Amino acid sequence: MNRRQLGTTGYDVTDVGLGTWNIGGDWGDVSAAEGRETIRTALDAGVDFIDTADVYGDGFSEQRIADVLDEREARDEVTVATKAGRRLDPHTAERYNYDNLSEHVDRSRDYLGVDTLELLQLHCPPTDAYYQPETFDALARLKDEGKVDHCGVSVERVEEGLKAIEYPAVETVQIIFNMFRQRPAELFFEEAKRRDVGVIVRVPLASGLLTGKLSRDTEFPENDHRNFNIEGEAFDRGGTFAGLPVDAGFDAVEELRQHVPGRMTMAQMALRWILDHDAVSTVIPGSTSSAHVRANAAVSEMDPLSNQVHGAVRDIYEEYVFDDVHHRW
Repeated sequence: MNRRQLGTTGYDVTDVGLGTWNIGGDWGDVSAAEGRETIRTALDAGVDFIDTADVYGDGFSEQRIADVLDEREARDEVTVATKAGRRLDPHTAERYNYDNLSEHVDRSRDYLGVDTLELLQLHCPPTDAYYQPETFDALARLKDEGKVDHCGVSVERVEEGLKAIEYPAVETVQIIFNMFRQRPAELFFEEAKRRDVGVIVRVPLASGLLTGKLSRDTEFPENDHRNFNIEGEAFDRGGTFAGLPVDAGFDAVEELRQHVPGRMTMAQMALRWILDHDAVSTVIPGSTSSAHVRANAAVSEMDPLSNQVHGAVRDIYEEYVFDDVHHRW
């Protein structure tokens, strides 16, 4: 697999990683055995960057990662990034302080079985948190104490990413970027590249829309966010189907089908489209299907998409997506 530098962290990671939200929750029931097998499959395919969070199954995802890394004796071969903050209740900006974050970090260190977290990311804090220097001072203190090696943020909006990278403690930004969420490719990518900030792309397949496997009749389990968060009832609406109204999303997918290169699936085209942007350090698709995990990893060595395909994707975005999504996130 191809590799890219993750900003100033010094980590050289595979450009396709593994996201483990699917393993931890909000995507239906996943057993511990299924979670471990997903991680094993990714490692076997060559993936060496895994992203998780303390709220994914309330630590379930972190623990399964630790299980497999210990089983494989692969601690030195894999970079693990986790996130903290979403466990705060209430989830308010002022609670993103040293005491709370330190407590969350200690639990993640325990669950992941490490003394020091390789990359700690704030987990989509409220916008006001980005205007609290003490929040980012807390990250620097955690680093000075040796509890974390590197720090970053996972953001909901482009503006939050632009504000976050003003702080020296922030070395990476995790952001939603896909064929239905193209705004980051404008100013944010330019600024991230200029400052040598690592860019981790999440929700690359728009919650499954961009796999081309879903239909308007698809029914999701009761505990799947594609059932209970369509209008943002549980968390930011942009995290489900990239914030796009579902009917418009299916219309756009139908238009995209005719542009999928013969050598690829639609999901692979969607991932390759992301990797064709050189500001991206790594993309973290998640799946509990071993076949999908292997197919995702294979995108790393596929050729870039043609200018014609990129142009068609932009045209479809402007016709079906732009008005509903572009200026919101």
